[in-house]
Amino acid sequence: MAVSLSKGNKVSLAKVAEEAGISGGLTKILVGLGWDVNRYDGGAQFDLDAAAFMLAGTGKVRSSDDFIFYNQKIGPGVEHLGDNRTGEGDGDDEVIKIDLTAIPADIEKISFTVTIDQAEERRQNFGMVENSYIRVMDEVSGTELIKYDLGEDFSIETAVVVADLYRHNGEWKFNAIGSGFSGGLAALCQNYGVDI
Repeated sequence: MAVSLSKGNKVSLAKVAEEAGISGGLTKILVGLGWDVNRYDGGAQFDLDAAAFMLAGTGKVRSSDDFIFYNQKIGPGVEHLGDNRTGEGDGDDEVIKIDLTAIPADIEKISFTVTIDQAEERRQNFGMVENSYIRVMDEVSGTELIKYDLGEDFSIETAVVVADLYRHNGEWKFNAIGSGFSGGLAALCQNYGVDI
């Protein structure tokens, strides 16, 4: 049974893995993000995009190579498994694969975000998105370890920082963030130091 988190909750990946009976430590995880769009009939499809920002101790990327998304799918220890342009169907809409052993030592945090492509042009926002979540699974066994349902707290935002995976005293922890941003992907990139 996965640990269910609320906004602001933090949990140790090692502890969750141990409680799930995963022996030998957790090294490879899948971070799945999912959502539904039910309150919109403006004709245009919603295209939500998951991304990962690999952050140094400054809270910024070391270079644009640390921004992993649908157009730059691979970074050190991180791989985006592809863009889902509609969000239709059950289960994860986009998945990011993490090899914890391959994350560079100077990366202290990985922030997972979701943005709405062409949100301003299509007059779309996260107030129109439902059932959004992030979950962490052990890649080897497929066991779901952590799940965070974002709830319906958003209105005009076009980007959301969903969660952070961060190092603390030599171990990886997961922090449920759920913080909305206006300005879409460009605002997130500026916040994390990515040149666009």
